[in-house]
Amino acid sequence: MTFVSPEPNAFADAGTADKKYAVTRNLGELLWIEYPGHFNHALSKAIVTPEVTGSRFFDHRISTYAPGAHVESHSHKVQEQIYHVLAGEGILVVDGERRLVRANDVTFIPPGVVHEFHCTGTERLTFLVITSPPTDDEPQPR
Repeated sequence: MTFVSPEPNAFADAGTADKKYAVTRNLGELLWIEYPGHFNHALSKAIVTPEVTGSRFFDHRISTYAPGAHVESHSHKVQEQIYHVLAGEGILVVDGERRLVRANDVTFIPPGVVHEFHCTGTERLTFLVITSPPTDDEPQPR
């Protein structure tokens, strides 16, 4: 049996006005990326984003950080984020408060809250990141 994987941008028009359909992705189809501000093998796969699936309201990623990896301290103007830890442990710094997080911990981060995430364990830290809206642009007046 042969399975054919779609091209990485095959679903880019899924959310356009004239063409709407559900999108199913397998994580094996997606490449690991180390985004700007992420260091020492802090890798992510963009699962549901406007560019990948045509989503309008969500950016959904899976991330895995090697021991010692981290994302630098930052905040978002309008974006809300949810970090859902699947495996491993690390330190999530939220507005200067250090929190040890591990599997099954879920953290909601509202706009304007400064945060950073470090894999401090001896194994990989794997977590989901759900962000809404997908871009951090201020809403434009109509």
